[in-house]
Amino acid sequence: MTQPWSNPLRDKRDKRMPRIAGPCSVVIFGVTGDLARKKLMPAIYDLANRGLLPPSFALVGFARRDWADEDFGQVVYEAVKQHARTPFRQEVWDRLAEGFRFVQGTFDDEAGFARLAETLNKLDAERGTGGNHAFYLSIPPKAFPQVLEQLSRTGLAKKSDGHWSRVVIEKPFGHDLKSAEELNKIVNDVFPESSVFRIDHYLGKETVQNILALRFANEMFEPVWNAHYVDSVQITMAEDIGLGGRGGYYDGVGAARDVIQNHLLQLLALTAMEEPVNFSPAELQAEKIKVLSASTLAEPLDETTARGQYTAGWQGGERVVGLLEEEGFSTTSTTETFAAITVDVDTRRWAGVPFYLRTGKRLGRRVTEIALIFKRAPHLPFDATMTEELGQNALVIRVQPDEGITMRFGSKVPGNKMEVRDVSMDFSYGSAFAEESPEAYERLILDVLLGEPSLFPVNEEVELAWKILDPALEFWAAQDEAQGHPEPYESGGWGPDSAFEMLKRSGREWRRP
Repeated sequence: MTQPWSNPLRDKRDKRMPRIAGPCSVVIFGVTGDLARKKLMPAIYDLANRGLLPPSFALVGFARRDWADEDFGQVVYEAVKQHARTPFRQEVWDRLAEGFRFVQGTFDDEAGFARLAETLNKLDAERGTGGNHAFYLSIPPKAFPQVLEQLSRTGLAKKSDGHWSRVVIEKPFGHDLKSAEELNKIVNDVFPESSVFRIDHYLGKETVQNILALRFANEMFEPVWNAHYVDSVQITMAEDIGLGGRGGYYDGVGAARDVIQNHLLQLLALTAMEEPVNFSPAELQAEKIKVLSASTLAEPLDETTARGQYTAGWQGGERVVGLLEEEGFSTTSTTETFAAITVDVDTRRWAGVPFYLRTGKRLGRRVTEIALIFKRAPHLPFDATMTEELGQNALVIRVQPDEGITMRFGSKVPGNKMEVRDVSMDFSYGSAFAEESPEAYERLILDVLLGEPSLFPVNEEVELAWKILDPALEFWAAQDEAQGHPEPYESGGWGPDSAFEMLKRSGREWRRP
């Protein structure tokens, strides 16, 4: 059904025209937290500044603080001034601030949710928000059942003719397969799956979406994107920061649950999936589900997985402490800050190609990349001395921080003898396009308001990802009982020795980004 604010003639004429959200309100639970302050509120302002929010838009905060609407407005103002990416424009701010409302209450407060329902009804009448509401749960997963039950009880979760009600959920989506299944049931008992948007902010990054364009819009890549030519695939998310002050969230979660289960397995799915019939949400999700269904951990796990915990060392010229000295962590904590796994994708395209996934804190530098490492050429016309400095060809998709693509291949060194050495050809988004890429949360929040679910994992994807990772988590838990701690690695390096041994066994090595 065509929404009243869309222009189908314009949409057919030029697909590049931006889609603007229709009348709606966004309710943020957990509005006093870091995520709301650093990401959500600035993203909403940036969308308004880009002209992508309608005049009939409202932002509602829900928290236990004793705030008036004006106090909430000041909190949003400070967040925008500190963290917005677009220039501050007073006229945009004044128009946006007219729709700010604050509701005091706790998650078990029926009167508070009654006030929330009354506030949204008033906004529908006064600002024309059209009965369309998105509920952003920027809260710990243990609070989901309470909030969802309150939304159901007050009728706020119910869709009516011509109006929508959607829920946005932040990771983690459970801590293993069993808890994820329970969480999905709790959510789907209140909201149908079509109204559930699970945020994985990595999927909102421009470079991640460009994987599909790189593969399927260019004939030069797709023919070699398979086991005939690719030796292995490495997917890395490295961070150079530690965990000071984040003990409450991270302890007991660890690197694998925090990053591999969602971000890295989603990147694997996009890298390994078959070409969809079209880019509709259903077709994209179907292809990702096929890949995840065909993926398993390579065995034996003591040789194909690795984990570690950072110790004191030097980072960026500064002496830093180890995890067990960080505030909020027990000296007996077995939480890993580095995790690596080997995944087999048992499809015709990828049979025999290992996918190596790794993530860690306090590593050599901050970088996220997908690297396809190609098989070695026979080098028949060359003797060993001609190619001794030549590595394997590689295609590297840089997700962050310097978004772009690098191709590594061999080239003759200038001179009067035949000598081949690695060179790189580089494409950078920043230098190739005048347009600035939208921040991931801008794209994802707008997609929620448009009802566009392509970039959001459905519950089956979440459960399949846990099914892949769970055996490693169980194996590591058994190791902790026997050994006491994950393997230590020095801050500023690239992880524990076992991670390097993991690849060395098959004659491979990790890329040094």
